[in-house]
Amino acid sequence: MSGATQAPVVAITGASSGIGLAIAESYAKSGAKLVLNARDPHKLTRTAETLNGHSGLALVAGDIGVSDTARRIVEAARERFGRLDVVVNNAGIFAAKPLLDYSEADIEGFLGMNLRGTIFVTQAAVKQLREQGGGGCIVTVTSAISLSPLGAVPASVPNSTKGGLNTFTQSLALELATERIRVNAVAPGLIKTPLHARNEAEYAALGHLQPMGHMGDVSDVVLAVRYLVDQPFSTGLVLTVDGGSSVGHW
Repeated sequence: MSGATQAPVVAITGASSGIGLAIAESYAKSGAKLVLNARDPHKLTRTAETLNGHSGLALVAGDIGVSDTARRIVEAARERFGRLDVVVNNAGIFAAKPLLDYSEADIEGFLGMNLRGTIFVTQAAVKQLREQGGGGCIVTVTSAISLSPLGAVPASVPNSTKGGLNTFTQSLALELATERIRVNAVAPGLIKTPLHARNEAEYAALGHLQPMGHMGDVSDVVLAVRYLVDQPFSTGLVLTVDGGSSVGHW
């Protein structure tokens, strides 16, 4: 990773809750400099408060589906910390329902947040990494269900955008390999976050959708993200963290 001898500068989208917040907390504990993004400025401020006054912190509120937000995220890293080392494209939305129930607004939301926004942030990040002389790491959070859909969870529209990000990851990894910019993805299964359920009873009820019989924890995804950031010879990898649900039928 570029800048490995100093505290890395890590930009995280969708950092105000769930997986994004857990990733931010993990990097804050290890002394990284953080640029955190979320759509809701109030939630983003509360996120900063949970990090116990972490000094190396910049906040950028805004929808990554708007290209200016991506520009401001990278600009904040450059102006506050002088560089950018790692980008975690975590922001995303998901809702399961039959195809004909997705409205035009629903479809635009998935395209904007999941696909277009990730591309905008990655474009801005790659430009900055190149200006620094190459090197760096981009990790995108996609989904295991986009690799192996479940009949019990109809989600063709969000799956198409998350699946597109898997392909984007692999294609971009080859495009940037000679520049030492590594591009990988983590594809979680059902993880205990407010996106999927609201309490332990609901989490337990969804456990049957995983071969291991229970949902994953956000810490499982954090470990996978940090592995891909720290592993210097991995690029183009889509790493599933799903209790085996993408392997096949069970």
